[in-house]
Amino acid sequence: MRTIQAIAGSALFFIAAPGVVAGVMPCVLTDRYRLPLSTLPGLVPAGWILILAAAALLLHSFARFALEGLGTPAPVAPTERLVVGGIYRHVRNPMYVAVLSTILGQALLFSSWAVFGYGIVAAAAMVSFVRLYEEPTLARRYGAEYEAYRRAVPRWLPRLTPWRG
Repeated sequence: MRTIQAIAGSALFFIAAPGVVAGVMPCVLTDRYRLPLSTLPGLVPAGWILILAAAALLLHSFARFALEGLGTPAPVAPTERLVVGGIYRHVRNPMYVAVLSTILGQALLFSSWAVFGYGIVAAAAMVSFVRLYEEPTLARRYGAEYEAYRRAVPRWLPRLTPWRG
């Protein structure tokens, strides 16, 4: 039963958080959601590659929270266990990386400086949230297990070899 609740909660949070931050907000900032308008060669394919790769990464990350951690990414319904498997063996914050990659992909796809600027603001907010709330909370909740993970796995740029903690 706990797994079903975790999946349902993660699905709702997926719509509420990344759906709004990486979906609704870029749509509000540009009226070009209908048609890629880039005149520079390569920007549209690069944008699509970033968006599709980020979507796969985001889905994988959310699934890890529900299935491995038995919880959600939402602070109000945290995981029972520290999530360190899958993509989390390479980077500590794959959800944020995926959301920012989606925003960047849309900025490229729609040649939108407004979306690019929004991405910078979103990145600053995410970095602040991670450093000021998330990391201290995880350190208190998971103690030495989180500290070992934090020392071995980078925050934003993935390590090439998976951590085997």
